[in-house]
Amino acid sequence: MNNRINQKLAEDSKVLSIYFTAGFPTLEDTRKVMLTLQNAGVDMLEIGLPFSDPLADGPTIQESSTAALKNGMSSQKLFEQLEGVRDEIHIPLIVMGYFNAMLQYGVEAFCKKCNELGIDGIIMPDLPLEIYQKEYQEIFEKYNLHNIFLITPQTSDERIRLMDEVSNSFIYMVSTASTTGSNAGFGDEQMQYFKRISKMKLKNKLVVGFGIKDQETFQQATQFTKGSIIGSAFIKHLTENGVDSIPDFVKTIR
Repeated sequence: MNNRINQKLAEDSKVLSIYFTAGFPTLEDTRKVMLTLQNAGVDMLEIGLPFSDPLADGPTIQESSTAALKNGMSSQKLFEQLEGVRDEIHIPLIVMGYFNAMLQYGVEAFCKKCNELGIDGIIMPDLPLEIYQKEYQEIFEKYNLHNIFLITPQTSDERIRLMDEVSNSFIYMVSTASTTGSNAGFGDEQMQYFKRISKMKLKNKLVVGFGIKDQETFQQATQFTKGSIIGSAFIKHLTENGVDSIPDFVKTIR
């Protein structure tokens, strides 16, 4: 069964994916943010499901998650907001969250609902590869959901190859070992990392996240990879300038 992520990755151009927090700035902004991003030319959307203890996120995304939870965002609320979303959103959609939220909802029920709504993939940074393979891979595949794994500069080649074997769309390359939203441009060390992983000739495409905030870092990140994901820089812009300014942000990237 075809998946929108793979269709997008098969295109010639570099992929720009944007992460946003569902239910932020206000609870009912979710759909408007999605539509505005799509219309501004973004290739893929990462819908952040806020969680009270987001270990992989920097302060900017943590603050947006806290605000969204205060606004009343939950798995149930997000699913309600995404009803009929495929009538107007045609680009790939990935839910990014923490495994606890899936467990609370029920893993199969969560995957089934994602499939019904037209979600293409899931990123759960705290779901280990071995547990995924043993307990949940069959469920994800049953509902045509691609599980996307994160690697860092510290991840061993052996483990990267294991993740590549289990994956079926792209590998999320974390540009640094720190949390999201830090650092300026990419230094030589990070560029060498991008190059090193690209030379591994993995079967899945590579998409870089963490530290991309403008045209320069987007071009650096995609020199050896298929695309990049922007989170903190987008949330910061959204916080300061509001939903209507989203097209201005996308123009600064490419």
